[in-house]
Amino acid sequence: MTDLTSGLWELLLQGVWVTVQLTVFSAALAAFVAFVVGVARTNRLWIVRFVSGLYMEIFRGTSALVLMFWMFFVLPVAFGWQLVPMWAAVLALGLSYGAYGSEIVRGALAAVAPAQQEAGIALSFSPWQRLMKISLPQAWPEMIPPANNLLIELLKGTALVSVLGVGDITFGASLVRNALGESAPVYTIILVMYFILAFLLTRVMRAVERKAKAGIGQAPTKSEGMRKPDIEQATAVSRSSQGGAA
Repeated sequence: MTDLTSGLWELLLQGVWVTVQLTVFSAALAAFVAFVVGVARTNRLWIVRFVSGLYMEIFRGTSALVLMFWMFFVLPVAFGWQLVPMWAAVLALGLSYGAYGSEIVRGALAAVAPAQQEAGIALSFSPWQRLMKISLPQAWPEMIPPANNLLIELLKGTALVSVLGVGDITFGASLVRNALGESAPVYTIILVMYFILAFLLTRVMRAVERKAKAGIGQAPTKSEGMRKPDIEQATAVSRSSQGGAA
């Protein structure tokens, strides 16, 4: 019985690795789609904006789970392309979350001051040069916080792949639960697993955000506020100013 139990928990740990792979591959595809569609939505040609906007509305307005089923069951019948469950899930998640991410890219690019673009035009920069040398370096740090939230949503969304039989955390948990007949400890453990993965992702994205802001000369903000020595120094300055005024 001990061997059986240890084997089941090992299956659950293997599911963590599958979940990490799903998250990484889906996030890579979503980032590519988000960048291409987001930039296309700022293009001066109306047809480019229309096509990219149509893509965004379609994939943002459809269920990722239904799209996953479509990739796995309908695509082979319609086009003769049989995808393994893993890649059908990656494709569905990447395309869906890429549509959400395109709004992050578009909004961040639109937030760059128009004077910056005018300066690029004055320097005879091409549209691609203005994007890569002016807009994107300033917009990139603003994309990271919402992208972090979207990445965590993607991590949690990987639980949908269990319906296709992909051995992620949720699929492994269902097997362990059926074998042991215990729901509370199994699902409590996978809640902790998802939380740990999300926490690690957040730490990584915070580090990327600090580096991105440092690259454009922005000082990183401290969520904890001013440190005690800073508060004491500020208080002393304030008192000396009041004394001088008196």
